[in-house]
Amino acid sequence: MNILHKFKETAISVLPVMAIVFLLGFTIVPLEPSLLLKFFISGILLIVGLTIFLLGVDLGIQPMGERSGAELTKRKDLSFLLVIAFVIGFIVTIAEPDIQVFADQVRGVFPSVGKVTFTFIIAGGVGLFIMLGLLRTVTNLSLKWTLFISYTILFVLIFFAQDSFTAIAFDSGGATTGPMTVPFIMALGLGVSSVRAGKQDNSFGLTGISSIGPVLAVVIYAIAAGGGGGPSTSSGTPVAGLGTPVAGLGVPEPVEGQQITVFASALYESFTSIAPLFVMFIVFQFLLLKMTARQVFRMLIGFVYSFVGLAVFLGGVYGGFMQTGKLLGEAFGTLAFQRGGIWTFLLILTGLLLGAIIVCAEPAVWCLSEQVETVSGGTIKRKMLLVFLSVGTAVAIGLAMWRAIAGFNIKWLLIPGYAISMLLMLFCPELFTGIAFDSGGVASGPLTSTFVLSFALGAAQSSSGSNDSFGVIALVAMMPLIAIQIMGIVYKIKTSKNKQGGQSV
Repeated sequence: MNILHKFKETAISVLPVMAIVFLLGFTIVPLEPSLLLKFFISGILLIVGLTIFLLGVDLGIQPMGERSGAELTKRKDLSFLLVIAFVIGFIVTIAEPDIQVFADQVRGVFPSVGKVTFTFIIAGGVGLFIMLGLLRTVTNLSLKWTLFISYTILFVLIFFAQDSFTAIAFDSGGATTGPMTVPFIMALGLGVSSVRAGKQDNSFGLTGISSIGPVLAVVIYAIAAGGGGGPSTSSGTPVAGLGTPVAGLGVPEPVEGQQITVFASALYESFTSIAPLFVMFIVFQFLLLKMTARQVFRMLIGFVYSFVGLAVFLGGVYGGFMQTGKLLGEAFGTLAFQRGGIWTFLLILTGLLLGAIIVCAEPAVWCLSEQVETVSGGTIKRKMLLVFLSVGTAVAIGLAMWRAIAGFNIKWLLIPGYAISMLLMLFCPELFTGIAFDSGGVASGPLTSTFVLSFALGAAQSSSGSNDSFGVIALVAMMPLIAIQIMGIVYKIKTSKNKQGGQSV
């Protein structure tokens, strides 16, 4: 097993985040020693949990997705494939822990928005656009035209929706692509493309397309509901039995004597994430896959690893990482508000550093980067992909910190950002466009949407008194679209020069 290799890689990703927090916590933004100890323990749990989770994905979830996609395609029944794709998208989205957190957050600010209704709307959007993505793969439709038309429709409708729902809609696209949905969706697309399209690189873009669905669904919901009512003056919805919620997040903030409850919550969320995929595995095994006993046993081990790893990972996130991020953001925001100048610069700089580092610790990012390197035959190096993704995420978090202080409308960043993304598609190879839009979804995983979101919310509340934390995930999901496509253009230029050099020899 490559567990030691995965442990080393995850440690390299998480330890720099811990180093930054300890440096700040012991110097310019002092934090309580007990909080820093809790943060240290949580960081170790993150490393261990992420290692076990990724091992489980390799053994169980990814092979299941690939086999399912391949077998569904071999039946040569397009209607059956699309219906099953919708069901899969709907079920895994409802079970995604990030969606439960996000729905609570929206309900905390807009009390008239029902959590179940909102969750079903998002899940329906994901299901429909997974259907669209697989239809594109099967029929070899242009990925660029699919993305361009979808985003054009989306941005036209945005102008008819209430401004307060714009950030919520784009955040929902990032929240759907969590640690369970991404590996399975990517593997499903890989299985379909390898059989029907004849080339595996045609699978990239499915996660990016599926991320459009919930954004469009929420925008349509906002238009139909007239904005869902006005925002409340406070955010953060109590969760029965789960302690005190972090304001605006709807997830438990660890308080004295309630650490056991927090880890019980992590176990519950891990179970609700794994269970739907496991049920689908059982159904697909009898009706579709019909694998040998040895293959089934291997996948069962993978599911067990995934469950344990995700539980430990979420336990670390909720047990100290998220709380530390919020308090660090509050302290920084207070200094920036009271003193301005250099403190505002340091706040934005900290956001840049955290964004550059923390994205590399996301489970889904590791799954995507490994698949990119495998499918490309090693021509697209994982380390290079992570560098460009880190730069994009760093800029996104820096912009989020700036907005937390200034408090301007998120549209002033989203509209030009996506316009640049559409323009870059004209010059970028389609493979990299697919990778870029997939990266936009995977970058906004549970670690980013808890620690970084908490940090931004704390800064906004302490500096401007705003409870509007929406928009952070939207920016994190947007910037990789630009960064990775720039990487693709650079790769295209270098490849062209190498070919010319080879011909001249």
